[in-house]
Amino acid sequence: MTTATRSTGYAGTLALTALTPIVWGSTYAVTTEFLPPDRPLFTALMRALPAGVLLLALTRVLPHGKWLGRAAVLGVLNIGAFFPLLFLAAYRLPGGVAGVLGAVAPMFALGFAAVLLAEAATRRTVIAGVVGVLGVSLVVLRGTVELDLLGVLAGLAGAASMGAGTVLTKKWGRPDGVGPLAMTGWQLTAGGLFIVPLALLIEGAPPALDGQAVGGYLYLGIIGTALAYWLWVRGISRVSATSVSFLGLLSPVSAAVIGWIALGQALTALQIVGLGIALAATVFGQIPTKPVEAERVTPAVPVGDAERDAKPVVPELVSVARS
Repeated sequence: MTTATRSTGYAGTLALTALTPIVWGSTYAVTTEFLPPDRPLFTALMRALPAGVLLLALTRVLPHGKWLGRAAVLGVLNIGAFFPLLFLAAYRLPGGVAGVLGAVAPMFALGFAAVLLAEAATRRTVIAGVVGVLGVSLVVLRGTVELDLLGVLAGLAGAASMGAGTVLTKKWGRPDGVGPLAMTGWQLTAGGLFIVPLALLIEGAPPALDGQAVGGYLYLGIIGTALAYWLWVRGISRVSATSVSFLGLLSPVSAAVIGWIALGQALTALQIVGLGIALAATVFGQIPTKPVEAERVTPAVPVGDAERDAKPVVPELVSVARS
């Protein structure tokens, strides 16, 4: 395989993975416009658990051995803790502000990668991370809206949780013969089960849902979760954890643009500059420091008819996202 072919494949993987944070950027608008108010835990539960159970039913592959514990840890970091914090921030902050807080995730990922993966931060990645934080500061600190301290802290904590989960997902990889669709189902189910008691204890019984809320939850569950996390887990297995984390900067850009176009949330000149800086940091964070290696794909090891039967589902999910 030539260097050009490897580079094209790597770029294609990055582009496909980048669809995930772009879709995630719509979470804030959907949450504030379509879902029941002040129910972040219930919303997190409805986004994670149904999607996880659906993927388990499709793949029919369950974790075993050491992967029972690993799936639980990844589920809590990427889903169980991240989702409630994400929705808490979404409920208490304007969409653009809530989304842009996720731009600090690369800085957390750089630190976690240095400790867990022995990936020493390069000058380029540090500069890209600082530039991304600068973009966040321009949007958050110079905005014309009042900031809620709890919402800001929730957004930052969610970014830290996601950064740790991304790095651990890269560190542990996947069991032989288990695809990213099954891994996504494990994490969503584990994270959803973690949220269940929290939602019941803190928020009580589920609220009544109208057609608008049902539609919002279906969008978040199928497109914003099942499909998006499948692309994310797939991307982590093929590129570096820090490169994937920098793609997260596209989420605040997407959220702010949606908030401006669909919700009429005005952006100041400095906020627009901040979003541009965050976008530039995303690109800067993808520049390789060494020749691109061929993508590493887990060898296909037969795991039974169930896994083979589940594979055709992937193109169908992609088709749903594109329609």
